[in-house]
Amino acid sequence: MTFDIDMIKKVYERYPERIAAARQVVGKPLTLAEKILYAHLWEGNATQAYERGNSYVDFAPDRVAMQDATAQMALLQFMQAGKSKVAVPSTAHADHLIQAKIGADKDLQEALNKYGIGFWKPGDGIIHQVVLENYAFPGGMMIGTDSHTVNAGGLGMVAIGVGGADAVDVMAGMAWELKMPKLIGVKL
Repeated sequence: MTFDIDMIKKVYERYPERIAAARQVVGKPLTLAEKILYAHLWEGNATQAYERGNSYVDFAPDRVAMQDATAQMALLQFMQAGKSKVAVPSTAHADHLIQAKIGADKDLQEALNKYGIGFWKPGDGIIHQVVLENYAFPGGMMIGTDSHTVNAGGLGMVAIGVGGADAVDVMAGMAWELKMPKLIGVKL
């Protein structure tokens, strides 16, 4: 359930080629945020420069994290996708102790690791901190169905809170589409 070292190695292996391609099409040095975004393009290497706040872009996040209250609809939608396994490492975190069907013990045994989705049971840690301590790595991209997903940004990751439909798309192996994020720079 914690970090996936093989996935992280694959992300870092593709960085030099993808950043070189992005520099070529953008025609200027890239910020760290731009490097991460261009390294996670769904299509692979950049073939065009994207305009911040205007261009729609397809991304390929490395991970999906869901907290229990917001994961329910996402998981139901994923089940309708007809996939037997998630396309990227995905986890559900029982932060709010919601009783879903019968009760914690019985439900947990039936759901454990179904579809390849990891499960953090009550008491294992709240998602707010788990994303930072267990999933974040510099240069990665994660989406999560919790407003505290952004905590993973503390280790140099692009981590964004999303709705369940976006999480389902990524879990089902589809691109995550959004406008190229606007960036704010701070010069010290």
